[in-house]
Amino acid sequence: MQNSIQFQEDLLKWYQTHKRTLPWRVDNPNPYATWVSEIMLQQTTVPTVIPYFQRFLGQWPRIQDLEKASLDDVLHLWQGLGYYSRARNLHQCAKKIVTDFGGVFPSDEKALKTLPGIGDYTAAAIRSIAFNKASVVMDGNIERIMARLFVVKEPLPSAKSILKSYAQSLSSQIYPGDYAQALMDLGSSICTPNNPSCSICPIQKYCKATEENPEDYPKKQMKKKIPRKHATLFWAEDLNGRVLIEKRPAKGLLGGLMGFPTSPWEEVSDDALKFAPIEGKWMPVDGTITHTFTHFHLTFSIVRTVVEHKTEGVWVKKEDLVHYAFPTLMQKVIQRMEEERRAAIGA
Repeated sequence: MQNSIQFQEDLLKWYQTHKRTLPWRVDNPNPYATWVSEIMLQQTTVPTVIPYFQRFLGQWPRIQDLEKASLDDVLHLWQGLGYYSRARNLHQCAKKIVTDFGGVFPSDEKALKTLPGIGDYTAAAIRSIAFNKASVVMDGNIERIMARLFVVKEPLPSAKSILKSYAQSLSSQIYPGDYAQALMDLGSSICTPNNPSCSICPIQKYCKATEENPEDYPKKQMKKKIPRKHATLFWAEDLNGRVLIEKRPAKGLLGGLMGFPTSPWEEVSDDALKFAPIEGKWMPVDGTITHTFTHFHLTFSIVRTVVEHKTEGVWVKKEDLVHYAFPTLMQKVIQRMEEERRAAIGA
């Protein structure tokens, strides 16, 4: 693009009038708040993130406060936000910043990327937004804008390096923080995946895709069909109305969160009862629980039993389950079993 300076000025002028009001956007950005918001916004929409962000900063207003928090408390507050590895990385990252950096966020991208959970995008976003230092921020919105501006025929994800080079050619050296956020806002409100509002776009005159169909960009490779896995979940109660729960291993999917015992999650589930955590008369519960992760669909069949004698394990009263960090998948199980209880008593 020949006139990149004019492009930046047109975009920034639009941003000053139309920028979104968000709780993490302040006149003097705080690297801690910027970091928390950017981690939460990964794979999650802005309306969903706002209340979580406000509760998180209310609970741990400084990185030193987060560093002292227990992982269980962090996971509990994160409950329902999904992608729990983000919460574990936040906790680990806080400890590393306090221990290795004296509680001060580094502004250098290389240093930022040594921290747990911080990759290319998050490091660039923190550097540009929190420190107002030039950096090439690339998220899905910005990739889409670049693909349309320059009608990039190469499909994603192989086009990422091409799109980044175009973004580099347009990046602002003077107002990098505002510029990055302006592109994000443009992509979320005007240059949307479907039905983009090209007629009111402040950079329409620079966009080559307006001569074609903007919705054709960015090009994407055909998605592979994701597999479906199955498992049996074991709901065990004792005579005092307590339920058997367990903490999932720290590493892996839903790591460190609470759940109920299950058989292995497999594409074909066979003889699942051999994985029952205790001996008992296991009876099937009507219906199934379904949940979709990034790389597969999961279906739970539930079986239940009542234990009449003392058994090892962590047993919790049903009304106290709310005090534990259960992911959305396990929340669905709790809700389903409450519906089962109500149906049994005719409530």
